[in-house]
Amino acid sequence: MKRKLVITALALSLLISQTYARENIREVFKNNEAVIYTLNIRNFGAIDKNLDGLIDETDGDIKGTFLNAKEKLQALKNDGINTIYVLPITPSGKLKALGTAGSLYAMDSFNTINPQLDDTSNEMSVLDEAKQFVKTAHDLGLNVILDLPSCGSYDLSLKKPNWFMLDKKQEALIPADWTDVRLFRVYNKDKTLYKETINNFKSFVDMAQNIGFDGIRADVAAIKPKEFWKEVISYARSKNENFLFLAEASLEWDNPAPNAINKYTSIDELLEAGFDCYYGSWSDFKNIKTKKEFDRKIQNNLNNLKKNKGKSIMASFATHDQQAPILRGKNYWDMILWLTTTLPVNSYFLDGFSQGDDFTYPYENKKAKNSQTDDEYYFVHSGMFDIFNMTGPIQNKHPELKKKYLKAINFKERNLDLITKGKFKILETNNEKVFAYSITDKDRELVVIGSLDENQNQNVNIKAKYLKKDYLFSLINTKKQPKIENNLIKTTLEPLEIQVYMVSLAKTRAM
Repeated sequence: MKRKLVITALALSLLISQTYARENIREVFKNNEAVIYTLNIRNFGAIDKNLDGLIDETDGDIKGTFLNAKEKLQALKNDGINTIYVLPITPSGKLKALGTAGSLYAMDSFNTINPQLDDTSNEMSVLDEAKQFVKTAHDLGLNVILDLPSCGSYDLSLKKPNWFMLDKKQEALIPADWTDVRLFRVYNKDKTLYKETINNFKSFVDMAQNIGFDGIRADVAAIKPKEFWKEVISYARSKNENFLFLAEASLEWDNPAPNAINKYTSIDELLEAGFDCYYGSWSDFKNIKTKKEFDRKIQNNLNNLKKNKGKSIMASFATHDQQAPILRGKNYWDMILWLTTTLPVNSYFLDGFSQGDDFTYPYENKKAKNSQTDDEYYFVHSGMFDIFNMTGPIQNKHPELKKKYLKAINFKERNLDLITKGKFKILETNNEKVFAYSITDKDRELVVIGSLDENQNQNVNIKAKYLKKDYLFSLINTKKQPKIENNLIKTTLEPLEIQVYMVSLAKTRAM
């Protein structure tokens, strides 16, 4: 009897380990299988008891820590997430600051953790708490990547002036309008690489790998040269060959710091340096008005991936640098959701997307009750995820959206082979305000149609070579049965509506 119990327990243990087996993150990204959830430890597990949108422990609120964040990871796993992307955890600068807690991207140290994230109710160090968070994620089969800020705080520039580029006044250089940070020095006067900065970035890698992170998202990666990244990435991979590098860079982005650097490192150069993945050309998606613009962006990205085999793209329709899609309406939110899950890209979701949080904060730019920085106001970017203050947890403003969100993620999971390996095709339409594409394998055709017009309904005919009226159409994200005749799909879309169909091609072989 005892032997039976031991065998049963062992079998159960193996079953659990198989269920939660963690895959090689570089392979996951290469195959466009990542479903990424971005969170901020500072607010993810926080409890805002008086519901004022802020976390103030003197009011009885509970701040976000690694320990209360880890308690919410199982829910993300249940929702189909397989990759956690953690916004910066390094200390934030307090001088010339934006916001009352300090910007997550005003990095004040390369190799220590922000004390704001420490749960002081126990005797563990914040480092050990961070390790627990990552271990919990790993036990659930989740990979975890960490954000590496590109610049240093003003405070750090005072402590280590040699680490920074100088302006004409011989002061640490401000990149573009990022007034709370200063630009790190990359070159010596003889144009050789400045080793101190490389060593500092390596020390960040050491910290990330010591905690257990599986990769790094490099903030504004293209303001540093290929040679710089090649050395940093090679160093990381010498200790862990499967360590991922995701570049915050895109084919169509202009130089974000023209007063600071002359050359913006290209995507090709970043990929040659060792980056695995970069951002798709969608940060300005709300400004795209015609099918021609939409098609061009898709084709440019596909062409670049064909040239750089083994690399991949991350969806970038709604990151923490963009306004919440729900502000433009539920149809637009729905469009972002289905583009993110049906295009052959690694899917990206920001904390708050599935709850319809519009990131409109009641304290926005008001004078602060108290502050941990020299800023006396609650600075925020309107309609964007707050990275500057001790913010409360995400608001569940549109709970009805969660069901749609889960449906789309589950759809991608069930049809992963089709979406990631099928033949992608841009479809012709007779309406320049409507885009369409399909992904086909031997049995199925996924058809996605979307209107870029935000004011009026749009009628459209879409050329679809294999489709005839008696083919089986599954209505994935629409209640409208399209008309199929003369190799055309005919439908009407509401403003910013997206329609998704799955077509059975079984009759093609029978005919």
